[in-house]
Amino acid sequence: MIILSKKKILVVDDEENMRHVLRLILEKEGYDVTPAINGKEALLKTDEDEFDIILSDIKMPDMDGIDLLNVLKEKGVASTIIMMSAYGTVDTAIEAMKLGAYDYISKPFKGDEIILTLRKGEERKRLEMENRLLRDEVRERYDFNNIVAKSYKMHNIFEIVKKIAPYKTAVLLTGESGTGKELIAKAIHHNSNRSEQPFIAINCGAIPENLLESELFGFVKGAFTDAIQAKKGLFQEADEGTLFLDEIGELPLMLQVKLLRVLQEEEIRRIGDNINIKIDVRVIAATAKRLEKEVREKRFREDLFYRLNVMYIEIPPLRERKEDIPLLTVHFIDKYNERLGKRINGIDKNALNLLINCPWKGNVRELENTIERAMIFSDTNELRISNLPPEIRKYSSKREVVSSDNGELSLRKVVKDVEKRLVKKAVERTGGNKAEAARLLEISYRSLMYKIREYGIEDWDGKH
Repeated sequence: MIILSKKKILVVDDEENMRHVLRLILEKEGYDVTPAINGKEALLKTDEDEFDIILSDIKMPDMDGIDLLNVLKEKGVASTIIMMSAYGTVDTAIEAMKLGAYDYISKPFKGDEIILTLRKGEERKRLEMENRLLRDEVRERYDFNNIVAKSYKMHNIFEIVKKIAPYKTAVLLTGESGTGKELIAKAIHHNSNRSEQPFIAINCGAIPENLLESELFGFVKGAFTDAIQAKKGLFQEADEGTLFLDEIGELPLMLQVKLLRVLQEEEIRRIGDNINIKIDVRVIAATAKRLEKEVREKRFREDLFYRLNVMYIEIPPLRERKEDIPLLTVHFIDKYNERLGKRINGIDKNALNLLINCPWKGNVRELENTIERAMIFSDTNELRISNLPPEIRKYSSKREVVSSDNGELSLRKVVKDVEKRLVKKAVERTGGNKAEAARLLEISYRSLMYKIREYGIEDWDGKH
């Protein structure tokens, strides 16, 4: 039998009869009630135990409810606090809410009234907890330690992002489609002091020009035929947060002029309005195009380019960071095991070698789609070349591939075996020059020395 724990409530009132009545009402509803005759005793009780709810009268001797509320807030007590006020003290009760109380109940009250107020307080507490858990989950997801990458190029980007995240500076992200530009944009936002505020994303190339302006800046009622009511634009929706303008290279020239003004003046004007609205928005833009070329060919404004290009980050294609492929493969297998209800725990070494040598024109997005499709067609607990789509299987290994030769099918063990052999090859190729080997591997010298010790090859001289 499962015994559900009761909600603990501290009832603070100097009238014994009121404490007794409240105890009867609350215990009947399943609460665990602890009484206190004034604020001082209530503080002692909170030192001894934790309470879900504190129900306190306002007018009491020695320490009244307002003083108690102030001390509880100073101590960081997380209980939901509800005040009770007799006739003539409603203004004081409202003041208590400004100081942090959740609600107040006027005396005399009915039992149903007080239970309803408590239930509303519990619901708010539950929603706050869910929101906090969701924020923590999002923050953890976009923490750099949880972004799947081990290559030097990606970790160098992480270091740059950590430095720029706290500032409002505009950022321009470039890179091929599927490299993870939006993921980096979200990491910037969630590692900044704007993380509690909105992150709004829009693809500038996916919306017709006549609709894009109203999406970005909003409109007032009657601004055009279908404007039957006013609408906020995305700049207003993202106020105090971050607006991510994906595919900025597709932005029409007319809107480029308006965007430049927004960035310079930090204010927008809705369509059909005659007043400007101040905004506080961090803009992160992304494009797969070479904007310098677009500027030369007069398709992108030079002044807007320089306004956006304050911080420039180029995300490398997956084919230039092949050491991330085994890790990403592990990540996507874990992800789609849960999503598809599969129990795949590895990949055939030949299939992994093929993935490592594929050019991945669609980058990480293409790799993810490939793993998902392969898992759908797999009838065993490992992925094989036969599970991969034809457009991937056509790439044969034309270069020497470092692989596990012991028949091991565990992907994580194969990855370590591949890494160990790559380290040995790099040191061999550089004649034992570890600094040069680290450069070839695109990792730091410290990381190389750690891996040499980890794999027990610290005495290896590069000749074996």
